[in-house]
Amino acid sequence: MWRGTPYRHQASTPGVGCDCLGLLRGVWRTLYGKEPSNVPAYGRSARDQRSSGKLLEAAQHFLMETDRAPLPGRVVLFRLRRALPPRHCGILLPEEQFIHAQERVGVVVTRLDNIWLGRVDSLFAFPERSQ
Repeated sequence: MWRGTPYRHQASTPGVGCDCLGLLRGVWRTLYGKEPSNVPAYGRSARDQRSSGKLLEAAQHFLMETDRAPLPGRVVLFRLRRALPPRHCGILLPEEQFIHAQERVGVVVTRLDNIWLGRVDSLFAFPERSQ
């Protein structure tokens, strides 16, 4: 459904376009029906300090922080630069892979190799759905 979706900054529609946060937003809508809040505009560049720390803050508010066990279905936040807060996210898949939206590439499944593992900042779980 999401794989192959083109990269579009701040978008969140499968097959049409999304960025890494848009992928999470779209999965959230599939799980819960609607997003928990409006997402403010955010910069595309890791150097954009206006959004610094906002991804982690949102994850801590809307998701459940988990231990470091990389289990399928968990949301993973990545630091793209060592000294900066996380600015990229994806969802873990079986067989040490994750799905994410990559600029100029779109939504892809990537192996969670040592380079990506070294960038992991934190892991979260989607909250339990109420019946």
